Amino acid sequence: MIATLALAVCAAGAAGWGGWLRYEAAHDDAASFAQVRDDALAAGEQAVQNMNTLDHRSLEKGLDSWEQSTTGDLHAQLIDGRDAFAEQIAKAKTVSTAEVLSGAVTELDERAGRAGVMVALRVTVTAPEGEPAVKESRLLGSLTRTSEGWKLSALGQAPVGGTAG
Repeated sequence: MIATLALAVCAAGAAGWGGWLRYEAAHDDAASFAQVRDDALAAGEQAVQNMNTLDHRSLEKGLDSWEQSTTGDLHAQLIDGRDAFAEQIAKAKTVSTAEVLSGAVTELDERAGRAGVMVALRVTVTAPEGEPAVKESRLLGSLTRTSEGWKLSALGQAPVGGTAG
């Protein structure tokens, strides 16, 4: 009888301890921050991939994807240059596909709704004639949180090389 009571007390204590740990994990600021970071990274990688993928056979769909992935000045530049760019791609008849190799969040200001990402890509460009050209590059992107989620607000090449020391 005493052994059963002791076992019941131990089980109740373990259940209480487990519940407390679960509560702490669910309300941990670090876990919340990690989720925001992961969301920003996923959105950044997808947006950079979208911006480097375009098929002349489905040009409007590709350019729509670019616009849906962006906000701010970058979005405005895409809208302003859309017709000229569409004409250029249609004439060249190229297909570019991007594959994300890796990515990382370089900065995150959750309160301001801003983040930075670095994304390594492999882009393959196929022209009507000749072999496909493959290029690997690293891009730096700035993200802004909008009501629709994280969107790319700037994109550029990451510097290559380092400093001698």
